Amino acid sequence: MIKLTREHRRYCVNTTVVLIVLDSVGIGELPDAAEYGDTGSNTLLHVLEANAKLMLPNLTRLGLGQIAPHPRLSSSDGVIGAFGRGMTRSPGKDTITGHWEMAGIMLNTPFKTFPAGFPPEVIAELSRRTGKKFIGNIVASGTDIIRDLGPQHVSSGALIVYTSADSVMQIAAHEDILPLPEFYAVCQVARDLMQGDVNVARIIARPFTGEWPYTRTPNRKDYAVLPPSKTMLDILSDEGFTVTGIGKVCDIYSGRGATHCLKTKHNADGMVQIMNTYMGSQGGLVFANLVDYDMLYGHRNDSVGYGHALKEFDEWLPLFLGSMRPKDYLIIVADHGCDPAYPGTDHTREYVPILAYSPQYLGGAALGDRTTLSDIGSTIIDIFGLQPSLLSGTSFKQILETEHNESL
Repeated sequence: MIKLTREHRRYCVNTTVVLIVLDSVGIGELPDAAEYGDTGSNTLLHVLEANAKLMLPNLTRLGLGQIAPHPRLSSSDGVIGAFGRGMTRSPGKDTITGHWEMAGIMLNTPFKTFPAGFPPEVIAELSRRTGKKFIGNIVASGTDIIRDLGPQHVSSGALIVYTSADSVMQIAAHEDILPLPEFYAVCQVARDLMQGDVNVARIIARPFTGEWPYTRTPNRKDYAVLPPSKTMLDILSDEGFTVTGIGKVCDIYSGRGATHCLKTKHNADGMVQIMNTYMGSQGGLVFANLVDYDMLYGHRNDSVGYGHALKEFDEWLPLFLGSMRPKDYLIIVADHGCDPAYPGTDHTREYVPILAYSPQYLGGAALGDRTTLSDIGSTIIDIFGLQPSLLSGTSFKQILETEHNESL
């Protein structure tokens, strides 16, 4: 690792980078989308088509219309951000794959999936270890299976287990039937069990409450597999930089590399926490995931709700941009697509937006098509004065610096 001069370190330590993942906001099929059954997917385009009056003027001002052309994403005002499209090089289209790659880890083989459900012997062993019975064990939408099997769970106490096209085991339980601490303990046992030949990227605890058809609560918890090598978060925290994870970020990296972790109830809460954390920051990385696009709208085929959520974020942006200090950075990306208008309820293999802004630069720089999301992580550690080659991507920091704002 390079040694920073005292002056350079002081400058870098006082710099804050805010990285916001708009979970599942894809902008069009990747070249290999056909291999995933995702030909024609385009999350943002189809959300715009379903919301005839949807305008995103502030994301447009950051450059969204330059990488996702659409009549309602064009503006006569100048673009103040740098813009590009990100490609996922790793196989897969799930949360872990996307987030790991943007933090510098590229996978050679995809995580294991279970399109026919989990092997009976695995469920039997999980039952033996936890003392609980399990029902379901199918590929299903979370809201559907909780609606369908919730009454049986409530009457019998048997936990609902299900999966999807992603590498995930999801376990659902009513909070009045199984208290959260006990429920989380069951999910930790599942994480310990699902290794080797049955290794899945995540175990997800899906608590719900209320009366039929039930309501999922914000008490979701993800149990991710440990990253196989150092990530952007590890590198920064090892060098003494503050790394704050907001939303499910800390869960995605199994708590590794983050110095502070903040949970969120929903996107609006996430935006409040981003702003509060930034305003109190004296430097470091603020890394947030806004999951509602994916969890509440993409997987539920709700294009209209998706549009409303994007509008909510767009309306918040000026508040954040207006609060930014001259030497700080905002980078907005996504991890994959989840086209609500596409057949099925699964993620889609898409390009993702990369929008970068700093008041010290004039903006308008084209980042092009980045051939790996790892370029994001390499750029961020480069901003903090560390060697971008410590990760597997290529930094675009120099492109951001092409035109300086002389008024600052």
